[in-house]
Amino acid sequence: MSEPNVAKSDVVLVGAGIMSATLGALLRRLEPDWSITLVERLGGVAAESSDPWNNAGTGHSALCELFYTPARDGSIDIAKAVRVSEQFQVTRQFWAYAADNGILTDVRGFLNAVPHAAFVQGAGRVDYLRRRHQALAANPLFARTEFIDDAEEFARRLPFMAAERDLAEPVAFTWSADGTDVDFGALTKQLVGFCVRTGTAAWFGHEVRSLTRQRDGSWTLTIRNRRGGENQKLNAKFVFVGAGGHALPLLQKSGIKEVKGFGGFPVGGKFLRSGNPALTAAHRAKVYGLPAPGAPAMTAPHLDLRIINRKPWLLFGPFAGWSPRFLKHGRLSDLARSVKPDNALSMLRVGVGQRRLVNYLLGQLALSQHARVNALREFAPSAVDSDWHTTAAGQRVQVIRRGRLEFDTTVISAADGSIAGLLGASPGASIAVSAMLDVLQRCFSDRYQSWLPTLKEMVPSLGTELSAEPALFEEVWSWSTKVLQLATAAGS
Repeated sequence: MSEPNVAKSDVVLVGAGIMSATLGALLRRLEPDWSITLVERLGGVAAESSDPWNNAGTGHSALCELFYTPARDGSIDIAKAVRVSEQFQVTRQFWAYAADNGILTDVRGFLNAVPHAAFVQGAGRVDYLRRRHQALAANPLFARTEFIDDAEEFARRLPFMAAERDLAEPVAFTWSADGTDVDFGALTKQLVGFCVRTGTAAWFGHEVRSLTRQRDGSWTLTIRNRRGGENQKLNAKFVFVGAGGHALPLLQKSGIKEVKGFGGFPVGGKFLRSGNPALTAAHRAKVYGLPAPGAPAMTAPHLDLRIINRKPWLLFGPFAGWSPRFLKHGRLSDLARSVKPDNALSMLRVGVGQRRLVNYLLGQLALSQHARVNALREFAPSAVDSDWHTTAAGQRVQVIRRGRLEFDTTVISAADGSIAGLLGASPGASIAVSAMLDVLQRCFSDRYQSWLPTLKEMVPSLGTELSAEPALFEEVWSWSTKVLQLATAAGS
């Protein structure tokens, strides 16, 4: 039995980021009578990785991310690109449903059409990009992507990148007009706003310090008020840990066997940022390149048009940083505290086996502002130092499992479905709906079948591989595009 004189909630969501916000909105629709409590250690919504300055805001759909399509033995492996794109289509359909049903009230405030491009220079890389385009072209999710190797067209579509460029080496790029820029902070605030309007309790400035499983299968959380200092207890039938980099330590505290063996490697990031109107007018796309030799996939350089608070910005990066903190507003002891007997060997293997990564991080930490702008000049040769300044992005904790460093998003859940959490980074926020549907199916298997009719209203293609159903893809794409465009026009 749960302890007496303890506050109770059917569901507790730990962390006020995009994952908790998405799961909360889904559950509010599915079970409007359930009590839900959101617990956030900071003073507001989306203050960590979901903040627009702390992530790339690409709306990862694999249209331009070259690290999703590695070359292997002369062929191009498109499996991850297709998987990520499928997951993003699920998220996009939910956004359309949410806009059509009053869950999201300001689509233009978080979603803007921004073309996605992949750029390469040099004969070998041009050949890779051409083969990548050919490998993806037969898939309906990528059929509208163009391959362009004409210098005049390059200058027309990407004038900032073409200016002052020596075109002695061949250049090529792919172009998808279907790309988006997403302000995940604004989106998270709208979703949490819906949750609160429909009865969710929100505890800000409160930090979960421990989780204890009760005999009845529920969980009692000890929660510290960071303002007043007092502790209070909250009992829940189900707990979701959507606390970004802090998810791993909290899941470890829960003691569930499913998290044993998992470790985390924190990676920070910095971007160059410019709000110069002449530059934002000359670069109207998100353009990804290939990672530097020896660098992790998540460090692939990209020059992005961002729309934040309805204002255009250009961001270039990321430049890797390092800190033992698991959150931007975390503790210096985070990494050390995460080392446990069950994951120590795995983490040690990564430490020994990732010398190239360590050397890369050390080199990045040593970069000056001028050196960062020089790196930008590989993308945009005409870049001027005074137009750009450096801004710190959020902390990411990459998953370590079985002695390997993984660059992905991973859902962990207890066998009895009473607790779940999300680890990892990219594609992260872009696949939030797909990830949270996974949580629902794993943790509420006794209810999931009864929820399916409502879930299929939210995501019409649910359970179907759109890659294998071109007609269905066109149908849901047209529907979601129309709904989101109408909602955007209504809010302009």
